[in-house]
Amino acid sequence: MSERAAPFYCPYCGDEDLRPSEQGHGAWECAACNRAFQLKFLGLLARGLQRADDGGDGPA
Repeated sequence: MSERAAPFYCPYCGDEDLRPSEQGHGAWECAACNRAFQLKFLGLLARGLQRADDGGDGPA
């Protein structure tokens, strides 16, 4: 099993000064904007993503 993946930047301010949070698995703290956030992998999509210009049966 590999180590957990780490975000490269804060989703709120874009800064790279991130630290793991004590709140639990996937929780991170940004020292630049003083926000805490959590990342969670939900799973794989059965069909995958379809782009509008690929000719797929996506919504009209």
